[in-house]
Amino acid sequence: MSGWGIDNQRNSAQQNLQFTHLYQKELPAFLNALGIGFSKNTVTEDYQLTREKLGTGINGSVVKVIHRQSGAEGALKIINKESRNSELEVKLHAYASQCENVVRILDVYENIYRQRPCYLLIMECMPGGELFDRIQNTTQTKITERDAADIMRQIGNAVMFLHRRNIAHRDLKPENLLYSERNFQSILKLTDFGFAKEVTQKGLETPCFTPYYAAPEVLNEKQRYDMSCDVWSMGVIMYVLLCGYPPFYSDHGFSISPGMKKRIKQGEYTFPDKEWKNISLTAKDLIKRMLTVDVNKRIDIYEFMNSPWVANVREVPSTPLFTSANMMEDPDCYKETQREMESALQTMRVDNKVKIRDVKHSKNRLIERRKQKKLEAGAAPQQKVTGF
Repeated sequence: MSGWGIDNQRNSAQQNLQFTHLYQKELPAFLNALGIGFSKNTVTEDYQLTREKLGTGINGSVVKVIHRQSGAEGALKIINKESRNSELEVKLHAYASQCENVVRILDVYENIYRQRPCYLLIMECMPGGELFDRIQNTTQTKITERDAADIMRQIGNAVMFLHRRNIAHRDLKPENLLYSERNFQSILKLTDFGFAKEVTQKGLETPCFTPYYAAPEVLNEKQRYDMSCDVWSMGVIMYVLLCGYPPFYSDHGFSISPGMKKRIKQGEYTFPDKEWKNISLTAKDLIKRMLTVDVNKRIDIYEFMNSPWVANVREVPSTPLFTSANMMEDPDCYKETQREMESALQTMRVDNKVKIRDVKHSKNRLIERRKQKKLEAGAAPQQKVTGF
């Protein structure tokens, strides 16, 4: 392990004790210690609610609000107090707000909303939108490998902040990564802590994830898993950033098919020559180390942040990528894939019973396009990778 990793191990216990100590406090005192406002007044006394929906998290919707006095825009997330781990989500997100690459919570209200007891979180507004929406809409210039490295560096910074404090996010995916402004030079931030959890020595037990980004140990319900599942998810995101499609996918339209589940567990994926032949070996090697099936051999977040591809972003080749072109090949393709991924997330929650979409009724254009590419590719060269 690198020196950085060792230093973080030394500081981890002290930092985690601080979080554990704060967690014991009642929510108002917890938030006050972090400099976040708390009120039981009606949120509309301070903010004007709009009808503009910004997104949907695990435990609630997000709508745009405007501060009545300053006119500043914000994002209101409404969490049902009776929902799963609602107070834990508030506390973990509030604590993580100290990191520059995590969406900040500004104020928290506890009140009745539509006849239900709720937490109302006022967060900073992120007008830049979702990571992959931005990439998909980049039509004037192609993103480069160097751009991808800088994006992964920012994601890694958020994850490192959590892992230093023994917190696993457990649902890393592009939809939870938002830009602060409408340009690539703005800050990328992580949000939605509905599945986040403090890790104990026993590890994590509840399988909470989106299958496209799920680690093999998460898919094995009999096996405990730890924070390394976040590193696996980062590896999948990095793969998509560099080519425009995920390494693991369902051939038949199911949210997660037996074949897809087998490929994830065995770490089987390829680097198709068309998109990957000009990408650096350093990047591909890093992906291999992140998508390693054996948890004991998979790199941790500190090794990731110390890797040359991340630590020396300016030295990464500025090779144009096919990512935007692949996402734009069918304008509605990625949106459809996102809907499939959200459906997959719902079907995989152990505490919910959700109807799974019948394969006969699935019209995922990404799946159809992949089938067509397989037919056209024939014997086109590609590198097959098997996790070790």
